[in-house]
Amino acid sequence: MIRVEGERLVVSGPATLATAAALLEQARAPLAGAVREVDLGEVTEVDSSLLAVLFAWLREAHARGRPLALLGLPPDLTSLARLYGVDALLSEASGR
Repeated sequence: MIRVEGERLVVSGPATLATAAALLEQARAPLAGAVREVDLGEVTEVDSSLLAVLFAWLREAHARGRPLALLGLPPDLTSLARLYGVDALLSEASGR
């Protein structure tokens, strides 16, 4: 799930369709606050719904005029992003 460490939002465990709504809800307050980074290094399982969650978070940060860096992108997620043709968007947010 989600925990906040300073300006970092750490996502752990599965990030799939079954958890997407909870991830969106749990991140709402931290993203409105001081969070500037999302660390995905502890994610254990992904599907394409995580892309939708990340893009929602990036849109929210952009709407607030804040940067949001994505760290520790799981290889399976980058493969999915490449498959769907959105890898450049993730690369930009992850600094790659």
